[in-house]
Amino acid sequence: MTQFEDLLGGVNVVILLIAAFLIISIFLGVRIVPQSEKHVVERFGRLRSVLGPGINFIVPFLDVVRHRISVLERQLPNTRQDAITADNVLVQVETSVFYRIMEPERTVYRIRDVDAAISTTVAGIVRSEIGTMELDEVQSNRARLIARIRESIEQVVEDWGIEVTRAELLDVNLDAATRAAMLQQLNAERARRATVTEAEGRRRAVELDADGQLYAAEQEAKARRIQADAEAYATAVIAAAIRDNGLEAAQYQVALKQVEALTKVGQGEGKQTILVPAQALDAFGDAFRMLRGNRGE
Repeated sequence: MTQFEDLLGGVNVVILLIAAFLIISIFLGVRIVPQSEKHVVERFGRLRSVLGPGINFIVPFLDVVRHRISVLERQLPNTRQDAITADNVLVQVETSVFYRIMEPERTVYRIRDVDAAISTTVAGIVRSEIGTMELDEVQSNRARLIARIRESIEQVVEDWGIEVTRAELLDVNLDAATRAAMLQQLNAERARRATVTEAEGRRRAVELDADGQLYAAEQEAKARRIQADAEAYATAVIAAAIRDNGLEAAQYQVALKQVEALTKVGQGEGKQTILVPAQALDAFGDAFRMLRGNRGE
């Protein structure tokens, strides 16, 4: 019985060991990877595979998860670096870069410090790109400058399995002397624009005044033309009357004009004494006589 019990005890130990081995194997062979990570697996120190999100199986004791890489978007600390523009102006540029690790197997085996490598690359590219542009271009074409910087960064970090999602120029600072010079230039430009605006206003006023005078002259000319047409019409009527009625029609018109002139003289304001010549009284008589003669006819 003792030998049997010893044998049974040995079998139980083996079973327990086998069970423990199976449990450990399952524990080591099943890997659950979160959605935000990728795991790099090595076998005997060499790259074996990259585990994606979910349940994955590896060979226990042979395969080892060597790197757990987050695939979330990362932001590098904002950095400031000096750069010199094409017109020799010293500027201080503040940059911000966001990136993601897309291929962990390339990142972990090609670069040691990803953040430092990207920061150094960004600083060099920013200095290079700003060096090809003048200060006014840097200030006015910032979007184009950002696009060029991002494109250059992507070409460099592509071998590292990294995607640059955003690259921003947060600020472009100038030294005090340059800012003072730019402020002076801005004030001079504003003064020039004010002078030009004032001159244009005076020129416009002169043009409007000339247009007004031209319009008044045109209207006066139209009035004179209408008056001349009326006088010509009246003259034509008188000429027709003289042609039809002879000399009496002309004498009647002359007498009528004399009567109208005397009437206007008598319409003056205040008390006044009017000396009427005898010919004027004869004019009244002639007008009435001719009028009576015309009616008699």
